[in-house]
Amino acid sequence: MVKAFQEGAAPVFLISLKAGGTGLNLTQADYCFLLDPWWNPAVEAQAIARIHRIGQNSEVNVYRLIARDTVEQKVRVLQARKGQLFDSVLDGGRALPRWLGDDSLRELFD
Repeated sequence: MVKAFQEGAAPVFLISLKAGGTGLNLTQADYCFLLDPWWNPAVEAQAIARIHRIGQNSEVNVYRLIARDTVEQKVRVLQARKGQLFDSVLDGGRALPRWLGDDSLRELFD
């Protein structure tokens, strides 16, 4: 199936986010739609990187589609918070975010 997509015989290639991050090189893709955000942004980055490989000749457009008031929206907020925490640690850990605590985890399940 990957070969058919890479050769242009299949116009669309649908895979899960986890499958997209494990060993597939889809350099013929022009678009990437993320419909299922993962709590770890590195998983999404790895899946997107499968399109940006040697042999990619096109501009790639990545879209994240998230419905309002869903678990996915809460996951996206958690990703942003994790990114802030990561940045603060890399910047010498001068200031930990105030939101870090039990309440931030409970928000996911409200």
